[in-house]
Amino acid sequence: MTTTSDLDTFPKYLLRNAKTFAERPAMRHKDMGIWQTWTWSQMLDEVRDYSLGLQAIGMKRGDKVAVVGENRPVLYWTFLAVQALGGVPIPIYADSVADEMAYVLDHAEVRFAVVQDQEQVDKVLSIKDRLPSLETIVYDWERGLGDYDEPFLHHYKDLQEKGSALLPGAEQGWMDGIAKSKGEDLAVMLYTSGTTGKPKGVMLSYDNLVISAKNANTFDNFDETDEIIAYLPLAWVGDHIFSYAQSLTAGYCVCCPESVGTVTENRREIAPTYFFAPPRVFEGLLTDIMVRMEDASALKQKMFHYFLGVASKTGEKILNGESVGLMDRLLYKLGDVLVYGPLKNRLGMTRMKVGYTAGEAIGPEIFRFYRSLGLNLKQLYGQTEACVYITAQPDGEISADTVGTPSPDVEIDIADNGEVLYRSPGVFMGYYKNDDATRETKTKEGWVHTGDAGFIDGDGHLRIIDRAKDVGKLNDGSMFPPKYIENKLKFFPNIKEAVAIGDERDFAAVMLNIDLQSVANWAERNNIVYGSYQELAQHPLVIAMMAEHVDQVNRDLSEEERVAGAQIHRFLVLHKELDADDGELTRTMKVRRSLINERYEPLIEALYDGSTEKFVETEVTFEDGRKGTIKATVKIEDSKVYGREAVREAAE
Repeated sequence: MTTTSDLDTFPKYLLRNAKTFAERPAMRHKDMGIWQTWTWSQMLDEVRDYSLGLQAIGMKRGDKVAVVGENRPVLYWTFLAVQALGGVPIPIYADSVADEMAYVLDHAEVRFAVVQDQEQVDKVLSIKDRLPSLETIVYDWERGLGDYDEPFLHHYKDLQEKGSALLPGAEQGWMDGIAKSKGEDLAVMLYTSGTTGKPKGVMLSYDNLVISAKNANTFDNFDETDEIIAYLPLAWVGDHIFSYAQSLTAGYCVCCPESVGTVTENRREIAPTYFFAPPRVFEGLLTDIMVRMEDASALKQKMFHYFLGVASKTGEKILNGESVGLMDRLLYKLGDVLVYGPLKNRLGMTRMKVGYTAGEAIGPEIFRFYRSLGLNLKQLYGQTEACVYITAQPDGEISADTVGTPSPDVEIDIADNGEVLYRSPGVFMGYYKNDDATRETKTKEGWVHTGDAGFIDGDGHLRIIDRAKDVGKLNDGSMFPPKYIENKLKFFPNIKEAVAIGDERDFAAVMLNIDLQSVANWAERNNIVYGSYQELAQHPLVIAMMAEHVDQVNRDLSEEERVAGAQIHRFLVLHKELDADDGELTRTMKVRRSLINERYEPLIEALYDGSTEKFVETEVTFEDGRKGTIKATVKIEDSKVYGREAVREAAE
């Protein structure tokens, strides 16, 4: 009989769930317009046959297996099928270009690659001669692969048939193999996005993942009745925790969308109880709502804005269980019928019990908007090396300015230089084949250097200021926190990305990306004609709009003594979007500062030499891998800076 203490690996949890929650839904997938559902007992059958098939073609304990694709049941089953044999899955970002993928597969010494479709098969085939360890490729989606006759290429269903043919004789041996694995064993390797160099393979044990997942489920009261929509990249630790580890340990259902483009629609159909999204997703959803309201009738617009005012006044108080007057409570209930309810239904959040956002700071207004609708949106702070959870916001202690208190079993310390340190059961085993980096990151006592600067406020909540290594100084000695400035700018829905410059310079300056959807809708409503992204970005009215946003940020900064000296003196709007394919962003959409500083050096120098415009040519990579060049004359604008008293006088 399996006891709770015996449940120390995910295949063991699968066996438990297939028995305890046998007929409950384990996974759903919308395919060809129809939602298909697998119960836990059915999922066990799928995984067992698949795992035996992999074993039949040579997979053995310790083998490394790349998993490449979007959120599809077969790829999640691959994790379990591989782990049941004692292998180690290594998810790869589906949008990685061939060279990025080649580095990870070679570094990890991958023997098997399990991929989604023809595109990913072709990508792996194009680099196979550079991967001496790679022997076998397995694929999920058959379309386009009918004429491929490589002997090392297998459809997963063929493997399931091989495995099924071995039953019932092979089942006990398979179960015995599961029993051999222990909590301290390596469960998965997740490669970091590599903002400053080559990606590092973060080794996470079953103990790391299982304990972190169980603590998270307890913290937010998740159980087998909950549901989540899986749309985050498989290679990101967040998806591995939310859509895999927490699902298996709680027994809740994971729903895979039909495609990346149908996530919002599919979320509306499922109405998950648990939802995670980075701030830009919540910002995009709000932008879409506001754009749609511009096309509504005057009466609907008036009702919408009136009840948003009611929600702003009382929504969060009601959500937090605070005292609210009878009339305000009745008005809020009416607003729920007429506005909030339909809005939540439109967002696919009607049943949302808990929602999280992390990765970047979210604008306070945006954060409060969702909470005012009655949505329990919270913030957390985490890292791959921590199995996500370092801090999270307990119910009733929610603030847009903090990232919460230490998660269960997590200790936090602030170093003398302001860097945030933590240790917990979720702390990673180390970086694969990189002992030096492991020693730099994790101390002998188990403390992990986050690289982030922050402090604990009077309520015991953590506040993050910036990346510790990125916090610099202006030539006059003023603190220069680039990410802090960038996040303030990105609070505006018209700004998609921002890069602040100023370390060891006379003043701070920024380069901005417009949000094409938001600005294009604004342009349409104002009868502004444009022919390209570059033309819209450099339009005088768009630049004037950006100037207003920069001005507001400067006013805000002037009120904060620690960063008042880092107000923005000059800015420009870039002629192209920063792009991961061009190496300017990581696959998790983090800015690669050193590359941007190098690539846009002429524009950066123009910000500081007094130029009012600069002609540039920038190389870009198209989706098919071809290279091209964008030419543009970029305008450069001055910004007003403020003393604290001047801002107060203007406000009065």
